[in-house]
Amino acid sequence: MEVTQKTLNIQRSTFNAEFRQAFTLIELLVVISIIIVLMGLLFPAFRGVQDQAKKTQAKNDLTQIVTAVNAYYTEYGKYPLVAADTIYGPGGTSSAALFNELRGLASATQNPRLIVFISPSDVKDGTHPRSGIATQDATVGTITVKTGEFVDPWGSPYAVEIDGDYDNQITPNPYSNAGSSPLRSGVIAWSLGKNNTKEADFKISDDVISWQ
Repeated sequence: MEVTQKTLNIQRSTFNAEFRQAFTLIELLVVISIIIVLMGLLFPAFRGVQDQAKKTQAKNDLTQIVTAVNAYYTEYGKYPLVAADTIYGPGGTSSAALFNELRGLASATQNPRLIVFISPSDVKDGTHPRSGIATQDATVGTITVKTGEFVDPWGSPYAVEIDGDYDNQITPNPYSNAGSSPLRSGVIAWSLGKNNTKEADFKISDDVISWQ
């Protein structure tokens, strides 16, 4: 009888240990499931915060670009490079030469004093350029990035349009519904946004513009 009781006690202890282990595993699975659900709920919000931060950075960059071109005009009494209304960047001429002038590089031809009007840092990854001066030619989606262009947080070069004929208006307005056409300004700039595509209707686009 004593041996039988010991055997029962051993079996009971083994069962309790196995039960406790199984219960711990269930708890772990429950915790993992909760974490997965929370991550699924928080990820869209996190992406939204990231996108808003990039839009804010793009807006700040655009302000700096417009300020730099206007400062060049104040210093030299003319706009850099152009003799007619001109678009630099996507949809126009490469902006590399423009930013060479504004950055006061040795290769500048119309900034003899080599004044630094804007000084963005180089991109961290030349093959996937983001937020800075492109250090090599690259392709971002359907967009071609040239060395020396200033790219936005999504990897597309900023576009800049300058009033090269000095009639104090930008023709054409790149967005017909983003304000009066033509725009009464000496220089404007914009970003193609997250989808790297210039939309026909600015109101439903994710583009970022300098003049609103």
